Amino acid sequence: MKRKLIHQQQDFLYQQVIKQIEQYIYKGTWKPGDKLPSLRQTCKLYNISMSTALKAYYELERKFLIEAKPQSGYVVRFSQAKLPALPGASNPSEKSKTNHVGSLIEKVYSSLNNEHLIQLSMGVPHDELLPIPKLNKVLVQAMRSIKGSGTSYDSIQGNEKLRYQVARRAVLWHGHLSKNDIVTTHGCINAIAYCMMALTKKGDTIAVESPVYFGILQLAQNLGLKILELPTHPVTGIEIDALKKALVKNKISLCLVISNFSNPLGTSMPDEHKKKLVALLELHNVPLIEDDLYGDLYFG
Repeated sequence: MKRKLIHQQQDFLYQQVIKQIEQYIYKGTWKPGDKLPSLRQTCKLYNISMSTALKAYYELERKFLIEAKPQSGYVVRFSQAKLPALPGASNPSEKSKTNHVGSLIEKVYSSLNNEHLIQLSMGVPHDELLPIPKLNKVLVQAMRSIKGSGTSYDSIQGNEKLRYQVARRAVLWHGHLSKNDIVTTHGCINAIAYCMMALTKKGDTIAVESPVYFGILQLAQNLGLKILELPTHPVTGIEIDALKKALVKNKISLCLVISNFSNPLGTSMPDEHKKKLVALLELHNVPLIEDDLYGDLYFG
C-alpha cells in the first residue's frame, strides 16, 4: 500500500511540473529558444527526483513544447504565433445531397502522385515516421506462422488470432467482448460499408460531420444514400443543437461521426459531448456508427 501511495505521489508531482512549465510557455513567459532550467535545477526547484524530472521533460518533449539541444540542455520549441487561428464551426447547407462529391473525390485522387504535397487527406503517416525495416521483419514472421503462409482461406469472421487480440484490447475501453463477437474486414471503409448496408436502404438520409472524410461521402454516394452535413466545431465536434433540429426536420436513418481525431478537422469530441450525442440519438431511435480509426494513436 505504501509503495502504491509513493507511485501516485510521483505521478502527481510530475504532472504538476508539466502544468506549470506549460503555463510559462503558453503565456509567453518563456519564449521559443529560451533555455529551461537543467534537470538538476528542476529537481531542486520542485523537490522531485531525477526520474520524475526526466519524465516531465520527456512528456513536454512529446507535446512538442520543448526540445533537447546538444550541449545546451532543453529549450522552448512551441510558438503561439506560429499557430493559425482556430476556425469557427462549419456552416453546411441544411439540405441533404447525393451528387456533390464527385468533383471532390476526383480532386483528391488526382493529387495522390504529387510528391510536393503532404497528403493530409489520406490519414497516412510519412515513411520517416515509421520503423519500416522492423515492420517488414514482423510481417515476414507473421506470414511464416499462419496456415499456408497466407495463401489459404481463413475463417469468414477473420483470422482467429487477430480477433482474439482485438477482444483483449477492448478491455482498455471496458468492452466485454470475446473473439466470437468480432468480425474483421478489409479496412475501415469496408467495415462502415457493412454497417451502412445493414442499417439503410437506397434513398435514405444519413447525418455526418462537415467537413468529413471524403471516403465516407464516396461510399454513401455509391450506396445511393443522401448525405446531410451538419455544422461541426474544430474543438467540440458535431453540434448537438444542429443535430437536434435536423432530427425533427428530416427522417435520418443513421448518424456517422469520427469522434476521435477526425479527418480532416482533427477534432476530438469531449466525453460529455459524446454522452449528449448518444442520449439524443437514443431518444430518436437513430443508430450511431463511430469511425474510431485513430482512437489509439495519440500522445498520452
